[in-house]
Amino acid sequence: MAAGAPGPVDDSDDKGGLRAALGGLTTRGRSFLAAGIAAAVCAYVLGQGDLLRVGMLLAVLPLVSATVLYRTRYRVAGSRRLSPSRVPAGSEARVHLRMDNVSRLHTGLLMLQDRVPYVLGPRPRFVLDRVEPGGVREVSYRVRSDLRGRYPLGPLQLRLSDPFGMCELTRSFSAYDTLVVIPRTEPLPALRLGGDASGYGDGRQRSLALAGEDDIIPRGYRHGDDLRRVHWRSTARYGELMVRREEQPQRARCTVLLDTRRIAYAGAGPGSAFEWAVSGAASALAHMLERGFAVRLLTDEGSIVPGESADGFAGSALESAASAGLMMDTLAVVDHSDGGGLSRAHDVLRGSNEGLLVAFFGDLDEEQTAVAARMRRRSRGAVAFVLDGDDWARGGEAAPPAPASDRLRLLREAGWTAMAVRPGAELARLWQQAGPEGSGAQPSGAGTTTGLSGGWS
Repeated sequence: MAAGAPGPVDDSDDKGGLRAALGGLTTRGRSFLAAGIAAAVCAYVLGQGDLLRVGMLLAVLPLVSATVLYRTRYRVAGSRRLSPSRVPAGSEARVHLRMDNVSRLHTGLLMLQDRVPYVLGPRPRFVLDRVEPGGVREVSYRVRSDLRGRYPLGPLQLRLSDPFGMCELTRSFSAYDTLVVIPRTEPLPALRLGGDASGYGDGRQRSLALAGEDDIIPRGYRHGDDLRRVHWRSTARYGELMVRREEQPQRARCTVLLDTRRIAYAGAGPGSAFEWAVSGAASALAHMLERGFAVRLLTDEGSIVPGESADGFAGSALESAASAGLMMDTLAVVDHSDGGGLSRAHDVLRGSNEGLLVAFFGDLDEEQTAVAARMRRRSRGAVAFVLDGDDWARGGEAAPPAPASDRLRLLREAGWTAMAVRPGAELARLWQQAGPEGSGAQPSGAGTTTGLSGGWS
């Protein structure tokens, strides 16, 4: 059911007629009916009146049970509540079910069943004893998934049965809820990042008028404004009390680029390179939003999230809060693209002046490395986490091949802080190494050389 919105089920509904009730006969009911018919036929052939009465009793009992159950008149309402409705992969959510008897009669024995996808666990079933008129029953169950995605819950089903177990009828509610399983996020260390010199973070600056007081754009006086901010020249010009606008901080920008090309990744499942990249992008988004950056998510196909403005960035901190959920929901269902290149993402970046660019690349060939190198030109700082497909396919048992090292070198020469991501690597450690203190250096065991072009700037 929709959370907080009960939906009634009327068991006197005529849908399907009595045929639906007969279709609900259990194995016991069908056995009684078949035995009764067989006994009646034998009694007719053998001329045994007593056997005929026994056969009629066996045949009538399941029919009477089905009719009585079908004609039972009571109404129940059900609702479902998810707590929470958005969870990281590997975490649990609790589903609360509530049943209300809104009729004037006691209900019979009810079996409550909720439909859930198999990846969330077994289908939950609950047996509810008789519910008094106006009574309420509440039950709950837990769901958990190691795979991100959007999973429908419902519809909720009630199974009614007679006291003899001859017949069972199922009534379904119509609504369902959706559980969103987002990628796991990893807390990242706070670093002095390139590209934030004009916004929040370590380099806050305020926008100032360029030509003095005459360039100040005033606004009308509002109750509670400080009278010391009254702009008397504008007040005389407009004939009403005007005040100087507060200087607004310019929010630093960060673009998180996720490479989703199918040919760039090998393997599948929670431990695959692609899932590591998705989880890394989610961690970077969450971290930069916490630092006050205006953040957007960009894919190799050129799609931008949240895309609320012309350049795709949220316009205010309040919009960023809503955009965070939208970007996480997008990462919850993002899948491989069939594209073979990064040209669309490059076109988006070429048309804007970026602050910080954080990219998660899959396997790069020579052509795509050149495209990625050109992306650096429009950003103040750029860091790339590169996942080599062959390295992940081997499980990181040997050093990366020479072509992969050459791709990293070309990115560094273009100004990127390029980090090779080995299987099982921790993003927090790579993030720290990519910062100014780490100078982009990786230990020799990570399969890359030290002394990369420094930091994030």
